[in-house]
Amino acid sequence: MSEKGNTKGSALRAIPAIGSLLERAEVHAMARRYSRGFVTALVREAVEDLRREVAAGRAGAEEVARFATALPRRLEEAAARRLAGRLSPLLNATGVIVHTNLGRSPLPGAAIERMQAAAAGYCDLEYRLESGERGSRQDHLEALLLRLFPGKKGLVVNNNAGAVLLALNTLAEGREVLISRGELVEIGGSFRIPDVMAKSGAILREVGTTNRTRLGDFENAMSDRTGLLLKVHTSNYRIVGFVEEAPLPDLAALGRRRGIPVLVDQGSGKILDLSEHGLRDEPAVASLLDQGADVVTFSGDKLLGGPQAGILIGREDLILEMKSNPLYRALRPDKITLAGLEATLEIFVAGNPVDEVPALRMLSRPAREIRARSERLAGLLREECGGALELRIEDGVSRVGGGAAPLQEIPTALLALRPRALTAEAYEAALRTGRPPVIARVREGWLLLDLRTVGEDEETALAGALRAALP
Repeated sequence: MSEKGNTKGSALRAIPAIGSLLERAEVHAMARRYSRGFVTALVREAVEDLRREVAAGRAGAEEVARFATALPRRLEEAAARRLAGRLSPLLNATGVIVHTNLGRSPLPGAAIERMQAAAAGYCDLEYRLESGERGSRQDHLEALLLRLFPGKKGLVVNNNAGAVLLALNTLAEGREVLISRGELVEIGGSFRIPDVMAKSGAILREVGTTNRTRLGDFENAMSDRTGLLLKVHTSNYRIVGFVEEAPLPDLAALGRRRGIPVLVDQGSGKILDLSEHGLRDEPAVASLLDQGADVVTFSGDKLLGGPQAGILIGREDLILEMKSNPLYRALRPDKITLAGLEATLEIFVAGNPVDEVPALRMLSRPAREIRARSERLAGLLREECGGALELRIEDGVSRVGGGAAPLQEIPTALLALRPRALTAEAYEAALRTGRPPVIARVREGWLLLDLRTVGEDEETALAGALRAALP
């Protein structure tokens, strides 16, 4: 055997045993602070890493001799990495307000406080304090939903896909659901309406064509096997040109004549008239109910601006039937979600939602306000970064996002930056992997920041991140 082989073999044999390492005072103390199993796993990983390094010739006797002494610090660093949260708060400078990949809508302060209070201890989730009897977790939202949608019954589940699933399973299991071919949408994460329908036990029956569906197409397809008429708002795309759809009032009248309920998946959670802020294509929930929909489903964490939830509003008999479905138990929300949604709905009932709900506040801000903030930040960066950054302000557009208003462009101002010592792509990567991470866009060699989706209280952190990402 060569001298090199002898040296490698000696180094491998000199690696301390895991048991002896665990008995070292510092490691033993660490095992008391965490758990012996957790620390043992970390020690085993460290030993295996060293063994691989020695076997590959990248470490030798000196590294082995120092291993035990350096181990406590290495274990502490490994534990910190292992226990560090993977869900990282970040700064959204994309201009996409309801950004699904970034957690959709930021919550109102009142919702955050209410959720923290619910999480910290016990609460009357399913308990009636007045009588001392068991209650329903839906009781906490019932009065608020009734105020927002008079004469209608509400039910809350964990998300809008769950709401649609529950409605389909309850109202049409084993029966046909008629839907326009142009509304067989796919939402984020490759979830498709036909797939949700199949899981519900309902039978898909397409009517009309992709671009044109008339009321007569629904009427001709109806039979004694029909259980539901479904209308899905195409919230993440638009078909334009030679198009036609069956108007909801006519579809609802047809359903009433034939005794078939009409379900509308509205999705976006728009319950206010936001036309003055340019949002005209999204129908409000109340207007769909007024047009005759028997049940409307929508999300809690899009334009409503609350926590993730699916909300069903409509005829009391249909909602109560869904509530009694065993599937509801698998879809019901927890106390933290209900607390945040309660606080959010209270803002719509009694507060000023456009100012108090962050998503609506972002949506409503005029471009001139975003420009003024961009100019202020640009001035600060010129002072602090010297000539390291080329900066300019340009006109641009923000987006609603979250599968809502796909054609809606909200005028904004963009802060465009071009580092002199690296590419915009490299700068974007440095920002994205920094602390805090900053998510922005790159176009034609410039990094683009839209402050519409950056809070004023986040500007200092943003400026610091922009400086720290420079070489």
